[in-house]
Amino acid sequence: MVTTQNAQKTPVISRHLRPFMLNAKRLRPRGGEFAADPEVRDRLDSAVRAFASGYNAALAVPRGQLDLSYVPHEFRGFAYEGAAMSRTLLDLLTLSRGRRLAGLADGPGRRYTHLLHVGAGWAFARLHMPPWRTVRFGDGLLRRLAWDGWGFHQAYFRPGDVFGRQRVERAARGPAAPVRDQGAGRALWFHAGADPQRIAGVIAAFPERRRADLWAGVGLAAAYTGALPAPRLPQLTGAAAGYRDHLAQGAAFAAKAHVLSGEVPEPSRAAIQALCGVAAPVAAGWTDDALRTVGDGDDPAGRYERWRAEIRGAWRAQGGAA
Repeated sequence: MVTTQNAQKTPVISRHLRPFMLNAKRLRPRGGEFAADPEVRDRLDSAVRAFASGYNAALAVPRGQLDLSYVPHEFRGFAYEGAAMSRTLLDLLTLSRGRRLAGLADGPGRRYTHLLHVGAGWAFARLHMPPWRTVRFGDGLLRRLAWDGWGFHQAYFRPGDVFGRQRVERAARGPAAPVRDQGAGRALWFHAGADPQRIAGVIAAFPERRRADLWAGVGLAAAYTGALPAPRLPQLTGAAAGYRDHLAQGAAFAAKAHVLSGEVPEPSRAAIQALCGVAAPVAAGWTDDALRTVGDGDDPAGRYERWRAEIRGAWRAQGGAA
C-alpha cells in the first residue's frame, strides 16, 4: 500500500459529527476490487484512502487551517478534495455561506484549488443541490469544476444508473452536462480499474455526443492518479482513438493541478507526457494560455467549453497524435 500509516489514522471527531465520518472501505467502487494488477490497485486504493483521510480530518478541524502534510504529496490532492467535501457539507448544513470552505483555501489548500472546487461538487451532489446554491467560494471558470465533482459522485456511487442506463440527473442537464460527464469519466477510471479496454467498452455504449467528455475525464484521472504503468499507457491512447484531443485536454488539466501543488509525481509525469506529448509544465501552460484567450464574460458555461477547446487546439498545434 502506497499510503503511509499516518495518512490512515482516524482523527478525533466530536460526537455530533461522527455520523458524517467516511470509511475508506465503503468508498470502494461497487463490484469489488479496483483492478487485477496489484500496482494499479494500490495506487487507486491509496487515492481513495487519502480522500477519506482528508474528509475526516476536516471534520475534526471544521474551521481554520488544516494540516494535511502527513499525506504523501502525490496523494495530497485527493485529501484536499475530501476535506473540501466535508467542509462544504458543513457549510450547507449550517448555512454558513462557504466560510469553512474558504478557510480551507486560505492556507496550503490554495495549492489545490482545482481539487477544492471538485470536492465541493461532491457535497452538492450528496445533498441533491445544484452547485454553489447558498455557498460563495472561488471565482472564474474553476467554479464549473463543481459539476465535475457532481458527476464523479453520481457515477462512483450509482454506476448502474450512470454507466448502465446512461442517466443524467435533471439538475445536471443542459449547459452543465459536458462538465458533469467529464466527472463521470474520471469515476469510470476507478470503476473500470484503469483498464483501457473496459473503459473503451463502457464509453462506446454511450451516444456519440457524450463520448468526448467522458474521455476527457478519463484523461484527467489517468494523468492525475498515474495509476497505469508507463508501458501500458499506449493501450490507453489506442483505446481512445478518435478522442485523443479530449484525452489530452483532461491530462492537461491534471498537469496544471499537479504543477500548482509544487511537485509532479513521476507516475503522473509519465502519463502526462504520454497523453499530451509534452512535459507537465508545458501542458499546464496550455491551460493558462487558453484561459487568457477565453477572457472574461457573462457566459461561464460557454467560456468553460471554449477553454477546453483552446486546450485541445494547443495539443493539435504541437503535433497531436503524432
